Amino acid sequence: MQHFLVFLTALAPFSIYAATPAFTLTVANDLSDSPRRAETLVVPWPEVSARLPGAQIDHVAVKFDGRLIPVQVTNFDPVNAEGHADALLFQHDFAAGERLARFTVETTRYPVPPFPTKVFARYVPERLDDFAWENDRVAHRVYGPALSLPSAGKNQLISSGVDLWVKRVRYPIVDRWYLKGEYHRDTGEGLDTYNVGKSRGAGGVGIWDGARLLVSGNWKTWKILANGPVRTVFEITYDYGDAGGFTAKETKRFTVDAGHNLDQVESTFEFRNPAGEITIGIGLAKMKENSTPELARDNVGRRWQSVWAEYPKNGRIGTGIVLAANAAPADFAEDDLNYLILTKAKPGQPLRYYIGAGWDRSGDFSDEKSWTAYLGDVGRRLSSPLKLEYSPAAATPKP
Repeated sequence: MQHFLVFLTALAPFSIYAATPAFTLTVANDLSDSPRRAETLVVPWPEVSARLPGAQIDHVAVKFDGRLIPVQVTNFDPVNAEGHADALLFQHDFAAGERLARFTVETTRYPVPPFPTKVFARYVPERLDDFAWENDRVAHRVYGPALSLPSAGKNQLISSGVDLWVKRVRYPIVDRWYLKGEYHRDTGEGLDTYNVGKSRGAGGVGIWDGARLLVSGNWKTWKILANGPVRTVFEITYDYGDAGGFTAKETKRFTVDAGHNLDQVESTFEFRNPAGEITIGIGLAKMKENSTPELARDNVGRRWQSVWAEYPKNGRIGTGIVLAANAAPADFAEDDLNYLILTKAKPGQPLRYYIGAGWDRSGDFSDEKSWTAYLGDVGRRLSSPLKLEYSPAAATPKP
């Protein structure tokens, strides 16, 4: 009897994923001439529940070639929508030439254990109201209210720029670095060698009045909507007391995916301006170090911008911006602190762009050419979205 119980215990993990109701998801890739790594596939939850009635968010598994892969279910409104879910997320690495990938989505008998996270964000009150985030490639932070006060002493800084921490490792480091306090020296995981100051840093924004960049103060509020293991989503708000004759508010929604060096940002501005639109400058800091700016279009006309800079004893870092397809006609400009890529924004309409960085000691980029090639590739991927098809089709509701 004892041996029989041991046998059942050994089988228990496998019974979690025993044959249950399932459907097939086929993903078509039209850009198959090169790899598409860490593509995040987003399945709206209504598509799941239509094929798996009664599916619970902790009882859904996804398999590729029979292997269980990490999944995440998002719910951006858990307080007012108990039991609600927005989407099922998971990732796939498309090899060059891989035009189709098929996945099985199924319910499980027992809850699916959480997967190790590759993305993370949190408010950091112990470091003067920083807000920090990371994935398995890079880390960032933005500055909060406490840092702008005289009580911050020698650390006082008023800036809405985006700071950057470069990483050698794929695991999360934000909590550890804040704990040890010393992250300006590389002890094997990476370091903070990037100097933001009052610049835009690695992708901060301002309102361009034609001659100068008008910027906000430190962030006002924060809200985390999702926090791994595949994707982290959060919102940061800023106030512009001086926007060139009017005031403005900005809400930035960051979408941070595992496996990517650029984060998606959607900036939504609220303002009253007789012109009905404003010009936004998305900036990369001019580094005192030996640096090379590059302002360009990719092969589909999408605007992108890069700065590649050398840091004594700490390697070379590339920062970059790629505009999404919905960005209005853009131009380039600069001021004393920043190289800017310009685009238009209308009140209440999200402006989408992508910001981030790469380090030649991370193992991902060997030189400036590989970094700018990556930015161009991001533009190509954005111009050729993946196509999802579900089988069986959702049942047609009865009239």
